[in-house]
Amino acid sequence: ERLEQPLRWREPRRVFVNSMSDVFHAHFTLGMIRQVFEVMNEAGQHQFQLLTKRPERALRLAEQIEWTSNIWIGTSIEDERVVRRADSLRQIPAAIRFISAEPLLGSLDSLDLTGIHWVIGGGESGAGFRAPKEEWAIGLRDLCQREAVAFFWKQWGGNRAKSGGRLLDGVEWSEYPEPIRLSG
Repeated sequence: ERLEQPLRWREPRRVFVNSMSDVFHAHFTLGMIRQVFEVMNEAGQHQFQLLTKRPERALRLAEQIEWTSNIWIGTSIEDERVVRRADSLRQIPAAIRFISAEPLLGSLDSLDLTGIHWVIGGGESGAGFRAPKEEWAIGLRDLCQREAVAFFWKQWGGNRAKSGGRLLDGVEWSEYPEPIRLSG
């Protein structure tokens, strides 16, 4: 029931499409995915951020979908076990490609940021959270700086999302890829 809601919003917005889902999950048919993309294509005044744990499927379907410049795509990479997801991500024809290293559960020293525009890092939240090590976060930030990739440190995590704060080395890292164009 919310699919066409962005078409009614007058003011430009950033829309995180997948807070509790994954458009590229196997339960989403190509027809369903195209419906989502048609709305995003039509609502060009908004910036849509898609996050998937299935960039391989997104890449397989990429040529069958229209990728307007207001559609960003990212994948979750929590530790070294899944850095291969970046290989598929960098081949998707989106204007902005990003990595969500949240929760950061290990070092990402081998992560190749070629073709990646933005990295978001952060800790896990909730009961039983696994705290990231400071050296993992600093290593990720330093990698982004060396590769000229925008870096955003969202939070350290804890029992509540904001309980650990946002400072990394005494600084709030809130970089976004440039340029961000929200036309209205």
